Amino acid sequence: MTALKWTVLVVAALPFVYYLVAIGCAWGFFRRRREDLDDFTPPVSILKPVRGLDREAYENFASFCRQDYAEYEILFAVADKQDAAIPVIRKLMRDFPQLPVRLLVGFDDLGSNDKVNKLCRLAREARHRLLVISDSDIRVDRGYLRSVVSPLRDPRVGAVTCLYVGLAEPRLWSELEAINLTSNFLPGALVARQLEGVRFGMGSTIAITRDGLREIGGFESLVDFAADDFEVGRRVAARGYRVELSSRAVHTVCASPTAGEFFERHLRWAVGLRNSRPAGHFGWILTQGLPWTLAAIAARHSAFIAAGYSGGYVTLRLAMAWTVGVWGLRDQVLRKKLWLVPLVDALGFIIWALSFVSSRIHWRGSRFYVRGGRLVPLPQK
Repeated sequence: MTALKWTVLVVAALPFVYYLVAIGCAWGFFRRRREDLDDFTPPVSILKPVRGLDREAYENFASFCRQDYAEYEILFAVADKQDAAIPVIRKLMRDFPQLPVRLLVGFDDLGSNDKVNKLCRLAREARHRLLVISDSDIRVDRGYLRSVVSPLRDPRVGAVTCLYVGLAEPRLWSELEAINLTSNFLPGALVARQLEGVRFGMGSTIAITRDGLREIGGFESLVDFAADDFEVGRRVAARGYRVELSSRAVHTVCASPTAGEFFERHLRWAVGLRNSRPAGHFGWILTQGLPWTLAAIAARHSAFIAAGYSGGYVTLRLAMAWTVGVWGLRDQVLRKKLWLVPLVDALGFIIWALSFVSSRIHWRGSRFYVRGGRLVPLPQK
């Protein structure tokens, strides 16, 4: 039993090492950030697969219409004429008549991932060689397009992706979603970048050339994958190209008004990660200080050790959250609600545990079983 207690204490110290590494990675990344605004501005096609109406959809879409960029087009794709986003897109086309904005209705049913089915058509219809893909709930500033395109000047760069910050309503579950993003998920992305390079893509942004997309099999090869964004980055890196993490962050609208929607959304992400990167998902537990600190306290070596682990967790965990989220990403939600980070950690542990007992997810009104990283549709109730 004594050996077991000492083992718990040693393992419980590993998250503290991770927090220090993440602080160092964030310091190195954000300290060198710069405005990548140069004269490399080839024509761009922005691809937007849409299903339904996200909160603040017009502002999200309109931010892409206000880019400080010479030549680009925006293509939206929806499944049918009844999609609730169509009136918003039509209004966008009226409000920005100088910008080529096209709406595509319908797509070939090539696989189980509705979003990627739309991307297949969007890529075929796009006029330009350079493609920029982002989810429908993303909002950007005027310099976004210049910044994400700039790294592709280097032929060794195969794709560009972005960090993102949550825009949350003053509701607990929306705020928790935003805090989880910048205090938990993105520190892991920065550590992965430092240790093994960027071998993933994120739905916030993927910029890629048409030739590069063709080289990894096109979107047609991804129509059944759950984590299609991750898969694009993984395949680009596997071909020997660099995936660059842009120094410019974008914003995502955090829309989890209830506990049920919060758990549904985060469990979907966790199940997808477990299937696309199982070793990393399993190893996640070694980066989580809260459950291990509680385990160290339960080992009952002494009050001094219990106080040391508790103080170490609070100090280093909040320092990591502040360095990445507040200083690095300027997340105003996290700045005001830093004290919620331990609650985010507790919820994250519950969701991580649940991801091992179920492979069923809900996504945009549809139900799937995730197997081997692929979506298997389930009968609708």
